[in-house]
Parts: sequence; structure tokens; C-alpha cells
Amino acid sequence: MRGRVPAKRGSLGCAKSPDRRQIESLPPHRVASALLVLFGLAHQLGFRQVDPRWGVDSAIGALKATQFQVQGMTRTYWDFFSAFGFFVTVFLFFSAILAFQLASVSKETLRRLSLATWAFALSFVVITLLTWRYVFIAPLVFSSLIALCLLLAAWSAARA
Repeated sequence: MRGRVPAKRGSLGCAKSPDRRQIESLPPHRVASALLVLFGLAHQLGFRQVDPRWGVDSAIGALKATQFQVQGMTRTYWDFFSAFGFFVTVFLFFSAILAFQLASVSKETLRRLSLATWAFALSFVVITLLTWRYVFIAPLVFSSLIALCLLLAAWSAARA
């Protein structure tokens, strides 16, 4: 086959695995990317769900029913709540793509992007703190694990 580079062979004729250092530098961003996809899916499926046991049906009904004019548009607070929930989902999926992309760049490029990688990691530390303060355990677990992966990735890139 033309254009195809044969795999490097080890002593037993098996294809050699990638360089160990390369593997060690990639997983935190890859793991963060996978967690971000799961977090985004869970958020999108659940953020507008209301359990009747919470006893908030009348409050939710009022959010949905009360309409007002804003800059020539008729909206409700439920519309605002929904929009911001959709915004969060979009940013979670964008973050997943960013983490996936960062996993495949060279160590030198990661070093040059240190401000971005640290800002990415620290933003999830803040998200974790906000989640701990205002939300509940499932998003707290996701945000904590993502923050840990991104911190580890930023730290590893800075050390390289």
C-alpha cells in the first residue's frame, strides 16, 4: 500500500506501543474530555426536570406563566432559566472539544498555552466551588473530577 508507514515492531514482532511519556501526558485531558461529554449530556437531560416531591410545582408554574416584555420580546423567567441551562450545556460540550484537542498537541505547544491551560483548570475549580455551594452531589462529582484532571494536565504541561 502506498503512503502507509508500517508500524514499528518490538522484539516479538508485535507493534510497539506509543512512547510511555506521550501516554502519560495525554490522559488527563482525554479523561476530562470524556467526563465533560457525560456532564453535558446529563445536564441537558436533567436541568429542566422537576420532581413533584420537591413541592415546587406552583413556583415553576409561576415562572412559566408570568410573561413580561424585554427589549420588544415577550419572555418568562422560565425562558431565562432554560436559556442559561442551554448555555451551560453548550459550554460543557465546547470544553469537551477543547480538552480533547489539548490532549493531542505537543508538549511544547502546551507549554506555550500555559495561561490557557491554567485558566481552563482554574475555571473548573471555581465551577466546583460554586457547585458545592449551590447545587448537589452529581454535578459536584463531575466538576471535581474534571477540575482535578485539568489541574493535573496543566501542572504536567508546566513541568515538561
